[in-house]
Amino acid sequence: MGEVMVDLRGIHKSFGSTEVLRGVDLEVHAGEVVVVLGPSGSGKSTLLRTINHLEKVDRGYVSIDGELVGYRRSGDKLYELREREILKQRTHIGFVFQNFNLFPHLTVLENVVEAPVSAQRRPVAEARADARALLSRVGLADREDAYPRHLSGGQQQRVAIARALALRPKVLLFDEPTSALDPELVGEVLDVIKDLARSGTTMVVVTHEVGFAREVADTVVFLDGGVVVEQGPPSQVLEDPQHPRTRAFLSKVL
Repeated sequence: MGEVMVDLRGIHKSFGSTEVLRGVDLEVHAGEVVVVLGPSGSGKSTLLRTINHLEKVDRGYVSIDGELVGYRRSGDKLYELREREILKQRTHIGFVFQNFNLFPHLTVLENVVEAPVSAQRRPVAEARADARALLSRVGLADREDAYPRHLSGGQQQRVAIARALALRPKVLLFDEPTSALDPELVGEVLDVIKDLARSGTTMVVVTHEVGFAREVADTVVFLDGGVVVEQGPPSQVLEDPQHPRTRAFLSKVL
């Protein structure tokens, strides 16, 4: 594995009186695929959203490639960055949501081109060429002029992956990327993510797909009650879990 690309230290997050994350530490190395498993309500999606500052942490910090996300340090204190600076940081962090979040009034090609041009000020011609290459990579080269409403859920999610890749991010985050899909469409999305894993893309994937975790993950993290209960290679966590909570979870989903 390469250098530490994503570093989470002592992450705490509460919503009202509910403590959702209770001191999470996590390292993701360059080129590593980390899959986060856990029951509903365990804090998986919240953890993912702290990485790109969609959720502000109450305590702790996140850094990407050595740079604090959402804050600057002055002495012993952290000060939140301005929104413009946070948006710039997010261009290095690709995020693929459960429900695609495509712009319905833009074509497939326009959806992929939009962020590199507006957020990164890249030339339109260059962004279009990159977008076409990415659409080819996710198997949608022939749908660039279609609108999202004309695509299946699996196709929309593949466009969303191409859109996230268009920013050339340092890390790619997936929040339950197949949970909104009909069962027969899950495989086409997982195949794209598997291809990204083989190409060395740094990824953190929150999912219920244990078979996918077994096949693709370098590290599996089992989160429960807002804490990391167990983590390690799939062969250890999935085949020989040490913690009773991990064993209980896997007995229900396998």
